[in-house]
Amino acid sequence: MSEVHAALADHGHEHHPRLQHHFDSLEQQLYASTFGMWVFLVTEVLFFGGLFMAYIVYRIWYPDMFVHASSHLSVPLGTFNTAVLIGSSLTMAYAVNAAQRGARPREQVIWLFGTMVLGAIFLGVKVIEYMDKITHHLVPGPNFHFEDPAYQATAQIYYSLYFALTGLHASHMIVGMVILAILAYKAAKGQFTAEWYTPVEIMGLYWHFVDLVWIFLFPLLYLIGGAH
Repeated sequence: MSEVHAALADHGHEHHPRLQHHFDSLEQQLYASTFGMWVFLVTEVLFFGGLFMAYIVYRIWYPDMFVHASSHLSVPLGTFNTAVLIGSSLTMAYAVNAAQRGARPREQVIWLFGTMVLGAIFLGVKVIEYMDKITHHLVPGPNFHFEDPAYQATAQIYYSLYFALTGLHASHMIVGMVILAILAYKAAKGQFTAEWYTPVEIMGLYWHFVDLVWIFLFPLLYLIGGAH
């Protein structure tokens, strides 16, 4: 009798083309995929954690230098970008919800595309900030020049961490936007339903993690010196 039930179960699973052969159900597949993403995000925490630790160490060693160096960052632009990313988390949450509900493809695409637009705005602002640093010779290297000669050498430490942290964060956003474009294409084809929405769910976790990293970067890099 158990063999009959197993055969019937296997037969039921064959009805959904998105169920991989090594899973018993779509629910199990979703749980496994979600767990896999959480494990990946833990490795990302370790990745960013090394840079955060370097930041903490040098912040303790050179507190005055960090305050002076951070004065060249634009707090209004950083605040604007923070609001943009919080907004993108909202649109991403709506995209996941739309996929879970099996909403019309148009609705799913709108929220995914909205997340992409906000991500593009964020990156556009970062380009403006990077160009400003290049113009004022604040990129670490042979052409680096800081206005206060007393901090000429040590200020490069701050900007090395600034470009490393924000550049790594931006690269994660670029990867995320590419994936969002792929998901939007699939959503337009009506591939995500209330039964199967795993890719959108997983992408939501990734995008929220990227946004959370910026929530830490903004006060550490921009607000360290208080009101400029």
